[in-house]
Amino acid sequence: MLLAALAAPAGAQSLDTDSPSLYFQAARARHGNDAWTLGLTLPWRSWSRPLWGGELRGHWDLWASQWAADGPAGRTHTTVVGLSPTLRLRPDQGRSAWFMEGGIGASYMDRLYTAGDKAFSTRFNFASHIGVGVNWGARRQHELVLRLQHVSNADIKKPNPGEDFVQLRYALHF
Repeated sequence: MLLAALAAPAGAQSLDTDSPSLYFQAARARHGNDAWTLGLTLPWRSWSRPLWGGELRGHWDLWASQWAADGPAGRTHTTVVGLSPTLRLRPDQGRSAWFMEGGIGASYMDRLYTAGDKAFSTRFNFASHIGVGVNWGARRQHELVLRLQHVSNADIKKPNPGEDFVQLRYALHF
């Protein structure tokens, strides 16, 4: 109900879909593995396409994460940086405050990630995600996104256990 009120049409309210954003994201994977992320989105200002009665736009997502997991030697921390091109679909010819998104990009870890009985074999990995979100505020500059992310090396090298995160992101467009 709260999200519905936040996303309700607001008369003169305009959605600024062409502005960059800074965001903070919290994530959780199985077995108590956590991730905290700071990032920046940079829109593709001159690119949009109509799709299914909505508007498809894209942006670059640059991010840095700290992953924490219980490993064989106790709690470990891994720093991960990444770049993901992301496509975002807004219904109602792009006027809706609600959106769906998806993307796949590259990530690099400062060390091999281990969590419980899983161990990554590469520091370079792919990060793919899908999500749903909403914007609100006087210019709809606030954003909340619920995402599912999978990180793995796409079988470049074995083992390739991958890690799946449920993420909650708050972004502020400027």
